[in-house]
Amino acid sequence: MTKRFFSTLCLAFLAIVTTIWIVACQSSPTSTGSNTTTPATGSGGGTKDALRLGSLLPATGDLSSIGAPMIKATDFLVETVNKCGGVLGKPIAYFKEDDRTDPPAGAEAMTKLVKVDNVGAVVGAYASSVSTAALAIAVPNKVVMISPGSTSPIFTERAKKGEFQGYWYRTAPPDTYQALALANLAYKKGAKKVATLVINNDYGVGFEKAFVEAFEKLGGTIVNKSKPTRYDPKATTFEAEAKGAFGSKPDAVAAILYPDSGGAVIKAAFEQGLTKDVKILLTDGVKTEDFPKLIGNTPDGKLILAGAIGTVPGADGKALAEFTKSYKDKTGQDLAAFVPHSYDAAALVAIAAEAAKDATGDGIKSKIRDIANAPGKEVTDVCEAIKLVKAGTEIDYQGASGNVELDEYGDVKGSYDVWEVQPDGKIKVIDRVSP
Repeated sequence: MTKRFFSTLCLAFLAIVTTIWIVACQSSPTSTGSNTTTPATGSGGGTKDALRLGSLLPATGDLSSIGAPMIKATDFLVETVNKCGGVLGKPIAYFKEDDRTDPPAGAEAMTKLVKVDNVGAVVGAYASSVSTAALAIAVPNKVVMISPGSTSPIFTERAKKGEFQGYWYRTAPPDTYQALALANLAYKKGAKKVATLVINNDYGVGFEKAFVEAFEKLGGTIVNKSKPTRYDPKATTFEAEAKGAFGSKPDAVAAILYPDSGGAVIKAAFEQGLTKDVKILLTDGVKTEDFPKLIGNTPDGKLILAGAIGTVPGADGKALAEFTKSYKDKTGQDLAAFVPHSYDAAALVAIAAEAAKDATGDGIKSKIRDIANAPGKEVTDVCEAIKLVKAGTEIDYQGASGNVELDEYGDVKGSYDVWEVQPDGKIKVIDRVSP
């Protein structure tokens, strides 16, 4: 009896210690608001009287070089709004998660944002594959997702079927438009025979489909159409994929890539002697000065990627000039790809919550198109916008990325910057095109 009692007592003590350890080791949310507890949910995700905003962007992983500035832009919006009084009279409670450019990690992070942090809306994700995984959690829990950079056309197709129930938006236009812009650019540069090389996920395959259709309508030929080259980002060697895209002697290769894995494919093509006289066409996923450095130099010291051109959703909003200056003053950095789109995504959530007088997912989605679209008083400053909707004034928010007119499927339209890799590795915007 004594031994049994002693054993039971030890097990009970061990359970108590384990419970304390688990609670103590749970990560604390990053918040710029005063309320970091998790209150009871409202009618949907989040709470009615205080905005709890999540961020789901890649601080690490294949897209971290582009994701890091996007996170800073979202941080900047939250800080700006909180300095001018917050939303619904309270500071925004802000919770940041790293999706690691990985769908399972993104799903896990979204689950935490929804179930633990009780957010009403999330800015993110960037990778389309991560957004797909996260939406499976956000939509059933009535949490709004607004992506600054998930551009796969698949989201438009799914929205048309009613799968997202109005909880999905994006401030970057879908690749339906960018693929058309890239196809026009390729044809304009004299490429009549093009091969495609894409990352095998929602982003790459969706872009490939739209690009092939657009380029063939222009009269061009896709030389590997019957056997498209799609690479696995988790593979360790890419010689076969490099040969599949570059080996058919195309005029150009439309390469829809992520930086780390995509760089390895192009480097493999160079090492096989396949890149000579082939124009490399790139997209938004690799518009970073780290990408040419990653691929490296020729034996005579020249950048392998020098002269490559690409497209990226541009920014031409009425708020762009002021935002560019204030962002540089705050961070010391020039605007990178999708930075204005990230700021605008968070701004739309904040303004919509104030307009609805309700910071739940249901409240935000009920007003987000109203404050983003005409008619209404055009306003570029987020604090002024919040002040106006609080007073009951109809507004038409004009962002830094564009006019952010959201259609019924959550999409915006936009123009595209054409960029080129310079001999010194710098990236220079050389033109702007519209689909």
